[in-house]
Amino acid sequence: QVRLVESGGGLVQPGGSLELSCAASGSSLNIIDMGWYREAPGKERELVAMIVTGGGTNYADSVKGRFTVSRDNAKNTVYLQMNSLKPDDTAVYYCHTQIQWEYYRTSYWGQGTQVTVSS
Repeated sequence: QVRLVESGGGLVQPGGSLELSCAASGSSLNIIDMGWYREAPGKERELVAMIVTGGGTNYADSVKGRFTVSRDNAKNTVYLQMNSLKPDDTAVYYCHTQIQWEYYRTSYWGQGTQVTVSS
């Protein structure tokens, strides 16, 4: 069973920075992509940023130029550097990965970490 362990959330003032990290447990994982989603109160979960194995990235328009997703393939870890944070970035952030097994593909979610942007 694959487990995603997230860390790095917290309270930050507007304009501040935070870095989230997420490590996928397990060995010899054929990871297709890793990324971050977020869910704010009363809103649907949305993609924030994703990075595929080849290095390509995809960002939500609302975070482009402020957030950077990166990955350490050797550690099966994905990072989200968040700069110039705004109150609208307040949400629970969930790590997500897709793993290719021999005959099928499976998605996994982390437990979520709260990010609160407030003065």
